[in-house]
Amino acid sequence: MDVIKYLVDLGPSVVLPVLIFLFGIILKTKPGEAFRAGLTVGIGFIGINLVIGLLMGSLGPAAQDMVKNLGIQLTIIDVGWPATSAIAFGSAVGALAIPIGLAVNLGMLVLGLTRTLNIDLWNLWHIAFTGSLVAVMSNNITLGILTSIAHAIILLVLADLTSKHVSSYYGYANISFTHGTATPYYLIALPLEKLFDRIPGFRNLKADPETIQKRLGLLGESTVLGLILGFIIALLAGWDLAKVLDLGVKTAAVMLILPRMVSILMEGLMPISEAAGDFVRKRFPGREVHIGMDAALAVGHPATIAASLVMIPIVLGLAVLMPGNKVLPFGDLATIPFIVCLMVPIFKGNVIRTVIGATISLAFGLLLATYISPLFTKAAQNAGFAFPDGASAISSLVDGAVPTTAIFLFGAKLGYVGIIGIAIIGLVVAYLVQRKHRLAAANTANKAL
Repeated sequence: MDVIKYLVDLGPSVVLPVLIFLFGIILKTKPGEAFRAGLTVGIGFIGINLVIGLLMGSLGPAAQDMVKNLGIQLTIIDVGWPATSAIAFGSAVGALAIPIGLAVNLGMLVLGLTRTLNIDLWNLWHIAFTGSLVAVMSNNITLGILTSIAHAIILLVLADLTSKHVSSYYGYANISFTHGTATPYYLIALPLEKLFDRIPGFRNLKADPETIQKRLGLLGESTVLGLILGFIIALLAGWDLAKVLDLGVKTAAVMLILPRMVSILMEGLMPISEAAGDFVRKRFPGREVHIGMDAALAVGHPATIAASLVMIPIVLGLAVLMPGNKVLPFGDLATIPFIVCLMVPIFKGNVIRTVIGATISLAFGLLLATYISPLFTKAAQNAGFAFPDGASAISSLVDGAVPTTAIFLFGAKLGYVGIIGIAIIGLVVAYLVQRKHRLAAANTANKAL
């Protein structure tokens, strides 16, 4: 447990390069190439975190002033994902999250129930989070551990289901996202896309970044769009001209720099991804492997950033207007890109559809975050979390508002039957997904012959 805690404390920018290097050596990559790949991935992650930090540092004060202007009086504080992950890993269940995640992943790979090899071990805090909430709710650590196992299975299934979208839209071949926040929203986007396509007029409305730029010219460019959105947010915050200009330029900078940081990360990852594909094809004919990665790879896309910036005032408005909500969004406003990044491919980059989908999701998500607050607060107390000044109840949008959190909490109300049932359903779906994939691959091979 001390070793696991030490690895968690190092953070993804240190742990991931080491894992990439070791993975490269296992795949027979030259040591120099494996080292270069790992280091480049680490640099990319640091760059992404710096840009997201810039975004949070800029938007945080604006959000606070928007809250004051709106006169919002909410009693539950959104403490953000850094605090949420620390609370999750600090729980009794969280200490086992990484071994659980590894064991489930390797078992499903051996049995042919997944194509994803998840190396994003740091983000296994998501399965620790649901496990810790269930343990608090049921006063049963065993049930909490089973919840983490079931959650690990579901995330691998979702990673396999969304990998084709990650490949076709974002252009990341042999990559899948195992991120516990991003992947569940794919399940919401699918039915919404079918609904949107049935609405006359609306179904023909194109609002992807390319179309927006063609129609608006200079005003449609991603950096100019970021500038405008920054101006709007600052004006809603009631800031003076100097601060309005400052926030506008910073959001424009995020629109330009974040995609470039992602490209640096991918530069290091692609050689390892190709080596993994060759390794599997040689030893397991007909099989393929995807490297499970952080959804940070998708947050730099112009459609993702644009929709996320539009969502900031919308989320604050929802917090005021949604009956029953008591959560004050704050800490996770800068992580909205993780919430929308797997909606974007389903909506084919349509910013308007993404904003509508995210609005619907977070309207209910705020109610879920309110519902789990007592469990979240108790888990934080158990982990020795230092509460913000004046806060007696806490929650978060990541992962407090995520659909899978609701699934596992309500499943746990049925006890072992509910959680084991979710795990079995996940394994059955995993089998069907891989069976369908193998049949499709066999048909493709037969046509080629």
